[in-house]
Amino acid sequence: MRLLLAVFLCAAALFSADFSRRAPGFSLPDVKTQQHDLADYRGKVLILEFMQTTCPHCAAFSSVLNQVQQKYGDRVAVLSVVNPPDAQPQVNSYIATHKVNYPVLFDCGQVAYSYLRTASFDIPHVYLIDANGGIREDFGYTDATKEIFEGKGIFSHLDAMLKK
Repeated sequence: MRLLLAVFLCAAALFSADFSRRAPGFSLPDVKTQQHDLADYRGKVLILEFMQTTCPHCAAFSSVLNQVQQKYGDRVAVLSVVNPPDAQPQVNSYIATHKVNYPVLFDCGQVAYSYLRTASFDIPHVYLIDANGGIREDFGYTDATKEIFEGKGIFSHLDAMLKK
């Protein structure tokens, strides 16, 4: 009986354990050359988006991210990361066109690789990082995740993270 109880308790501990992966650290510049370090966002839920200025799904997601900021205020931080061939002129135009008011950071591919773990990847790709710096969920754009990027799907994930 004790053995059965011990097995049950161990199984319960495993099921309730947090299996999130630690978000790789980085420090990247934005369009004004201000550095943004992942550690600066500790204590907040963070949406980390890898995007490209010519991506139509990224453009739709920028509207969702603006809604996130309106709904959650400073409880949820947003960072977007671009890689070449995007450069400052394209990013400045994207920011103005889509009324982006969250930082858009420049990466040469190293940070994207540390998150995605592949040399090439589809965009957009978004990571939800908890207040302790753990990756809770990540989503690449597919038909199954369209509601995350173009609808209200991300809000239920953020609500769940903020309740903990």
